Amino acid sequence: MNDPKVGTGLVGAPSCGDLMSLQIKVDDSGQIVDTRFEAFGCGSDIASSSVASEWIKGKTLEEVLTIKNAEIAKHLRLPPVKLHCSMLAEDAIKSAVRDYKEKQSKANNAAAAGETIKA
Repeated sequence: MNDPKVGTGLVGAPSCGDLMSLQIKVDDSGQIVDTRFEAFGCGSDIASSSVASEWIKGKTLEEVLTIKNAEIAKHLRLPPVKLHCSMLAEDAIKSAVRDYKEKQSKANNAAAAGETIKA
């Protein structure tokens, strides 16, 4: 998606085939106003994606970067063999924020150059 207000994080665990996509929509104040996720894998992967998407709604970009996989794992009571699922969720959050910031930088550079960005 090319919308500069949306960041997408796509992460996976090749060892088990889990895949997680997390999208964030950010308002002008830097607050996450909407999230979406898609997960392919085990129940722990899907649950970690769901928890991450719910926890980040209404938070700022800076706040969501403080969410750690250990918090997600503890909340879901994940067994040690499933900790990689909560790690994917943390990585997806970071990746979505990074993607959003990159899009904002490009949009700002284009605006400074007098170009228009199509959403």
